[in-house]
Amino acid sequence: MSRSFIHDDFLLQTDAARDLYHHFAKAEPIFDYHCHLPQALIANNHQFADLSEIWLGGDHYKWRAMRANGVQERVCTGDATPREKFDAWCAAVPNTLGNPLYHWSHLELKRYFGIDDIISPKSADSIWKRANEKLAGMRIHDILATNKVAVICTTDDPAEPLTDHARIAKLGIKTKVYPTFRPDKALGVNAPAAYNAWLEKLGGEAKVAIKTFDDLLTALKQRHDDFHAAGGRVSDHGMDTALAEPCTHAEATAIFAAARSGQAASPADWAKFGSYLMLEFGRWDAKKGWTKQLHLGALRNTNTRLLKALGPDTGFDSIGDFNQTRALGRYLDALDTTGELPRTVLYNLNPADNYAFATMAGNFQDGSVAGKVQFGSGWWFLDQKEAMEWQMNALANLGLLSRFVGMLTDSRSFLSYTRHEYFRRVLCNFLGGLIERGEIPADREHVGGMVKSICFANARAYFRLGLDPSFAG
Repeated sequence: MSRSFIHDDFLLQTDAARDLYHHFAKAEPIFDYHCHLPQALIANNHQFADLSEIWLGGDHYKWRAMRANGVQERVCTGDATPREKFDAWCAAVPNTLGNPLYHWSHLELKRYFGIDDIISPKSADSIWKRANEKLAGMRIHDILATNKVAVICTTDDPAEPLTDHARIAKLGIKTKVYPTFRPDKALGVNAPAAYNAWLEKLGGEAKVAIKTFDDLLTALKQRHDDFHAAGGRVSDHGMDTALAEPCTHAEATAIFAAARSGQAASPADWAKFGSYLMLEFGRWDAKKGWTKQLHLGALRNTNTRLLKALGPDTGFDSIGDFNQTRALGRYLDALDTTGELPRTVLYNLNPADNYAFATMAGNFQDGSVAGKVQFGSGWWFLDQKEAMEWQMNALANLGLLSRFVGMLTDSRSFLSYTRHEYFRRVLCNFLGGLIERGEIPADREHVGGMVKSICFANARAYFRLGLDPSFAG
């Protein structure tokens, strides 16, 4: 069997890059401030049944590649056996050359299971046997400890309970797991049936009977307080674009009342209603010292047939081509004008907007904290080597790369911590290249200190979340 190409100096193309990675980046803990991990699995210290469950379950990146390789849906998300799904993935991997999945999959195989084999149908039997043997002695808490994961911020609907987070907090594990307030469904006045069902759930969790718009605000504020009490200090919003349309309280009240009675909001009214709520959310975050994350630019659920069959988040989304900057500027400015702009991380999904987002972040730095408004890491389709370099280059040219809060997994997979390693190697190669070309000084302590900060310390200081003392630095 041929040896894996994932060697110690993988992606590190210069002496300076190798020095930066091995001496400054590699050993840093992981601060995973945005992900979609199921907190119930953490609370239960889940034992995965086999390699297929941990490697392919919920991973729409891999499902997309398998579909493109001609694999039927039942083998991606359906009732095929775990071994059938695994074999289909092993058959797809050789055809992913040039796709980051090729790198990620081999990194995962090596780091978690100590297997150097090149993934293919020929190696499938051996990988399946050896990985499952290793997996039998590996539970989720082991994965978190082995990867030195200091913090996990999950993504949580305010209509859902926080009971699993309460259970995790009592476990005594070193990894701190916090909820992230994700109230996207609160904007759903354009789909009254689903919206009204969601409002009933929200009211139950908040212990508020939601009949009026003010009741909605009361319930959402109560849940925001509940998240804070659970240790949460981060919110998140996924939208096509920022929302910044003028909307009075009376207008929002009328739009809500119509939706409550079953009348769908028009696109214009939906935008106004959402704008009102987004300003409220921003004010709440600022008052409590939270950080707001804005994920902008995804064109979601483009395949209606498979959306109906499989539901959202199954791999049928694309990069959107939306006009981003004007509304984003208006939203940030509306909060800044009243002194209520929280720490904010901006993520774009269209690389054409990199410079626009980087310059927008620079417009709202106010000296209160270094890097108050962040141009966030490469997200979703952009969390691979080329696009990470684009993001770093834009931030370095237009802002302060040294104040960057670094990488996140944005994943549903417990094997995704290798993405932090991948990012760190790309970061060190980027800076090492600048050193080798004489574009920045060959001051290893200064540049190395910058690397350490981007890998962990900047996020630790920026998000202000509690850490186990062993990670406090």
